[in-house]
Amino acid sequence: MGGCSSSCCGDQSGADAAVRLPKPFQLPAPLPAWPQGGDFAKGVICIGELYVTNVTELQNIWSFSGATFYEPKEVPDGFHCLGHYAQQNDRPLQGFLLVAREAASSQLINSKPALVKPLDYTLVWTDADSYEDDNSECGCIWSPSPPEGYEALGYVVTRGLKKPSLEIVRCARHDLTDACENFRSVLNMKSSCQVWNTRPSHRGMTGRGIPVGTFFCQTDSDISEESGIPCLKNFDLNLRAMPNLDQIHALIEHYGPTVFFHPQETYLPSSVSWFFENGATLHKKDIKMGDAILAGGSNLPAGGTNDGEYWIDLPDDDRSEYVKVGNLKSAKLYAHVKPAHGGTFTDIAMWVFCPFNGPATIKVGLASFALQKVGRHTGDWEHFTLRVSNFSGELSSIYFSEHSGGGWVDASDLEFISGNKAIVYSSRNGHASYAHPGCYLQGSEKLGVGMRNDVARSDLSVDSSTRYEVISAEYLGDTVVEPCWLQYMREWGPAVTYNSRSEVDTVLSFLPFFLRFTVEAIFDSLPAELYEEEGPTGPKEKDNWEGDERC
Repeated sequence: MGGCSSSCCGDQSGADAAVRLPKPFQLPAPLPAWPQGGDFAKGVICIGELYVTNVTELQNIWSFSGATFYEPKEVPDGFHCLGHYAQQNDRPLQGFLLVAREAASSQLINSKPALVKPLDYTLVWTDADSYEDDNSECGCIWSPSPPEGYEALGYVVTRGLKKPSLEIVRCARHDLTDACENFRSVLNMKSSCQVWNTRPSHRGMTGRGIPVGTFFCQTDSDISEESGIPCLKNFDLNLRAMPNLDQIHALIEHYGPTVFFHPQETYLPSSVSWFFENGATLHKKDIKMGDAILAGGSNLPAGGTNDGEYWIDLPDDDRSEYVKVGNLKSAKLYAHVKPAHGGTFTDIAMWVFCPFNGPATIKVGLASFALQKVGRHTGDWEHFTLRVSNFSGELSSIYFSEHSGGGWVDASDLEFISGNKAIVYSSRNGHASYAHPGCYLQGSEKLGVGMRNDVARSDLSVDSSTRYEVISAEYLGDTVVEPCWLQYMREWGPAVTYNSRSEVDTVLSFLPFFLRFTVEAIFDSLPAELYEEEGPTGPKEKDNWEGDERC
């Protein structure tokens, strides 16, 4: 998601006449009437001393070098803008700006108002020098000057050098804000100006930072991950805008993607209960024979950490090969529902279980080498995550997990199969998820060297909108009863005894000498998990169970 494409550094003309502005994005189908209850999809969210709502109808102010700057088309009565929005022109317009107003109880909590006007503005950057005579069409980026004890949450953009009105934005009291970090490059003028979209630094289930939708403008050459502007913070511990269980089911049934497996996929998913019922065994260190696992996993050791004392394996008998290829008929997605961005969004992580992960394929230029060992392990857990706005219930983006990493894909860049249901492509053998079909390399796309991840549509699929189970939603208390197997924190596969890296070295030995060291360096940079010789842990042991996704 991060990084600046070549479109960032195109023609530096400030004129809009030749600029093709992004078209506003809309989901393919209208939103349903969500089940009632709480403040979910009510449009306004209380975050303590402030009420906030998001404005998605934006109007352009000025375009420059492949990017456009926007302001709210209309601000609801009583609410105030906090800054302006920016995005690149090579993707549909799918942005938002939070606007805020003080809660009636704000003055009872703190004698200082939650929001105030700026004292002045400082001109941060302008392209006025590129205009010989009339600079009324030039663009200017202004930084609000907040009073002491307050923070500016964004910048104001104008066409022309006239200083903006102090009425345009409000600054927030410092204690109502949280730290931000730069996330996605919007405009990169090298030493002159860099514009970034931002996101809260503190994310995940316990993170209280709320993205405001504004950008950060940097005018020095030192690139820092930390943003110079903060975001808001949610002080409402009740997270009252999060969906209830009926609303969760409605969201999954409306947005649940169809997962397509490769037409040549051998190792398909199954339900966890099918895996247990067909002979999966629990092994304990220093004990030769494993024990059969009950269908619900009630005899698995619960809690603790992955201490190496236990692991799960395929059946000890002739059912091993049968279980290894999975059972698509029984397969389902396991949903973990959790707050994101301070409870202004809901993340629905959809976990898929495959009894076995197949071997990897190495690509070097035009040649591909199918390996026998690298990548093979018992018990494969993969996932993708839906991110939904709690202001409206609208799908914002989907996170696609790609082995040790992944990335968020905006709803505007998804492939939809029916209504607002997207497609998730699962890679052959490794089951990493992608938004579009093709061959993806883990390594160097430029050199054409790395591990292949081939994805394509086929007759092998699972519709997660109908075949799912909600396994956890901690914020709902005891409403969702977690299955016994979810509390198993050890490995879902045994340690293996072969040296998987030796296979890669064999492939390298066939390469020309001048190419060998370059290719070896690329393979050395690949995630260590590709060469791991132990099974993976379950969903609750993953960093993203409580934290944000890795990207």
